[in-house]
Amino acid sequence: MRHFFVLISLLHVAFALQAQTLKGKVYDTSGTVKNIKVLNETQHQVTATDEKGDFSISAQVNDTIFLESLFYHPEVVILKQSHFDTIAIFEIKRIVSELDEVEVKAEPEQPVFEVESYNVELHNLIKEDIKNNPGLYQTAKATNGMDFIAIIGLVAKLLKRKDNYKAPIYNPITYAQLDSLFSKSSIFKKQLVTENLKIPEDKVNLFYDFCAAKQLSSALLKDKKQMQLLEQLVLNSQLFLILLEEYGQESITKE
Repeated sequence: MRHFFVLISLLHVAFALQAQTLKGKVYDTSGTVKNIKVLNETQHQVTATDEKGDFSISAQVNDTIFLESLFYHPEVVILKQSHFDTIAIFEIKRIVSELDEVEVKAEPEQPVFEVESYNVELHNLIKEDIKNNPGLYQTAKATNGMDFIAIIGLVAKLLKRKDNYKAPIYNPITYAQLDSLFSKSSIFKKQLVTENLKIPEDKVNLFYDFCAAKQLSSALLKDKKQMQLLEQLVLNSQLFLILLEEYGQESITKE
């Protein structure tokens, strides 16, 4: 009987180790960082940090964790037991932007945005969430196709702010502002939309409508916010392409 209880205890310990949840917080030199992809390569689990830089993911000791984002150097961590004893703190380093260096007197050249690998990873992240949580992307009112506006709201845990954020000072970016931006800006050209963001030529206007529906703050139109605006455009372009691929243009144009 004693051996039986010892065996039960060992099995309980082994199960507890396998069922651990890693709770962490991600910082850079200026504070916590949102929308950082957290990938448990060992267990093929993925999530992202929230507005406060927090995340939680299934993991165990010796798992390999990757922290990745478009504007940060990737960070690789081999988990130790100490990571599970309290909220684990992870620090990532921002990639220094050289955007200001392209501001010349002559006709400015189009900056090279290396977003290919990030696009693929973000595309897979959103598709994985749709696969794991299909019910979140369907509504009872949708009878023929998908309720596109409802879908935009339901991806909040990946791309939107939490409901308790303070109301922005600036109005949301409109379709007209986006159309004007890509018509007149020396950096945000239409070529960026079709070639870098991979939006089909005949879907560009629909993409502008999509971004306007996301109600991005017009503060992003300021010169000092260009990199933040680019990041939001990358995020939304991936979601747009996935929804277009999964549900087709018919369900989009109905809205």
